[in-house]
Amino acid sequence: MAKRIQFSAHGGPDVLEWTDFEPADPAEHEVQVENRAIGINYIDTYVRSGLYPVAAFPSGLGTEAAGVVSRVGRGVTLFKPGDRVVYCMAAMGAYSEVHNVAEDRLMHLPEAISFEQGAASFLKGLTTQYLLRQTYKISAGETFLFHAAAGGVGLIACQWAKALGAHLIGTVGSAEKATMAKNAGAWETINYREENIAQRVSELTDGKKVAVVYDSVGKDTWEASLDSLRRHGLMVSFGNASGPVTGVDLSILNKKGSLFVTRPSLFGYVTSRQELEIASAELFSLLASGAIKVDVPEQQKFALKEASKAHQMLESRATQGSCLLIP
Repeated sequence: MAKRIQFSAHGGPDVLEWTDFEPADPAEHEVQVENRAIGINYIDTYVRSGLYPVAAFPSGLGTEAAGVVSRVGRGVTLFKPGDRVVYCMAAMGAYSEVHNVAEDRLMHLPEAISFEQGAASFLKGLTTQYLLRQTYKISAGETFLFHAAAGGVGLIACQWAKALGAHLIGTVGSAEKATMAKNAGAWETINYREENIAQRVSELTDGKKVAVVYDSVGKDTWEASLDSLRRHGLMVSFGNASGPVTGVDLSILNKKGSLFVTRPSLFGYVTSRQELEIASAELFSLLASGAIKVDVPEQQKFALKEASKAHQMLESRATQGSCLLIP
């Protein structure tokens, strides 16, 4: 027997249940992983709440963790028991002591990267990779806007932008978060509680505005994001922390400068083993070199059975950077 978090109905953090389960044997081309650290991501709250409904109940939760291979299924050739591994695109159920993961969704975790660093950065780091290196390729010297710069993805994006020699303008909700973003590499920050985002972007860019905005907040920042873009600019909407953007009149894109909008996801950019290896290699190189550091505060490390408490804190926007569950 092992322990996991599951839920039997969509709802708030209180629907999460701490329960026993019997792990299935790894199927063909599956690897069984003993999780040592589990990543908590905002998308997990969407699944739990029903914004992204599950197929059946009861359901596990989570797709990201780092640990050690305990068993391998028939046909597995890339991994063996004892290997250090990390994953973030697995089938639902990573909030667990043990999880079976498809071989092609798993990566070896370099010795230079701890289990906690791996679990705290893999999904967020791959997300940053596809955003800054594929959806719109950020160049050295380029200025761009990134919302929620003190969040888990945001802090990695600040560091990645600095490594690229680019100028990230990050929105934040407090002076403390502004300091965190600046320390991570943000060029400038905008406190959205006190400043007009689009006006400040215009001031920081001498009226030129920016060619791309990365927005994981959703409906609360939609208009400000569009108003921060120069003519023919690209709005990259990759999250809904404040709620989804709905009822959009597409003519607004014409009125604001013949703008472009995309709603990408990691699953749209990492669709093969080769693409996973390429994106992972770039992320692991920056982590191993120290160009990107992922330090999870002790108050944001929760016992696995405290998943409900972790979700409450995450949704209150009281967190800074990444959060972890520790089996």
